[in-house]
Amino acid sequence: MKKPKRRRRSRKRNLYFTKDHEDAIVKYALTQDQKIRTYLYIKWIQPAFDEMVDKIVYTYRFTNLSNIECLKDECKVWLTTILDKFDPEKGAKAFSYFSVITKNWFIHKSKKAARQNKKEVQYDQISPSLETGKLVTYNYYHEKREKEEFWEFLWVEIEGWSQADLRANEKKVLEAIKILLSNSDSIEIFNKKAIYLYLREITGLNTKQVVNSLNKVRIKYRNFKTKWDEGDL
Repeated sequence: MKKPKRRRRSRKRNLYFTKDHEDAIVKYALTQDQKIRTYLYIKWIQPAFDEMVDKIVYTYRFTNLSNIECLKDECKVWLTTILDKFDPEKGAKAFSYFSVITKNWFIHKSKKAARQNKKEVQYDQISPSLETGKLVTYNYYHEKREKEEFWEFLWVEIEGWSQADLRANEKKVLEAIKILLSNSDSIEIFNKKAIYLYLREITGLNTKQVVNSLNKVRIKYRNFKTKWDEGDL
């Protein structure tokens, strides 16, 4: 008597970048409606980007980068800023387009990290006298007080920025930043992507407009931070 043949179970592939995700990116690129874009991003694009970045990092062994979790979040935010650059009329598939860009982004970060590692001084090369001189005893009261003073001075600085010669979009972004800072305890912000989404919702601007308008604010903040660190405030 012949034994019945055993049926092979077909393996179901866990497709994280389906035609639905592809279509969502195409629709995102072809519309300027901010509500539609926000829906498409949260529902389809963000989950696909999250999975794609994680898989590329694992597949190409970028996991050896010391700050890989931060870099993954940074890359995901960066991908949102270039969504507008995807042109479906050129014939490229969104998956291929963004996966190649992501891979090259991490290759660049790996090369940069390799160059930095060559310049770092190994721990065992540090002289004992220098090491001892760098020991610090922390005073948490002063640390807390300095943090409070930092925010007090920063708010004064931000109010001064509001009086500066800013463009319309820059004013919108600055006001949105003030709203987020004022409500930081009640707003759920898990990563940088959430901040960009909040800024887009509050201002009504698209991602590219938000990023461009943030540049001037970043410059002002860097100048403030430099003065603070050097004790000029």
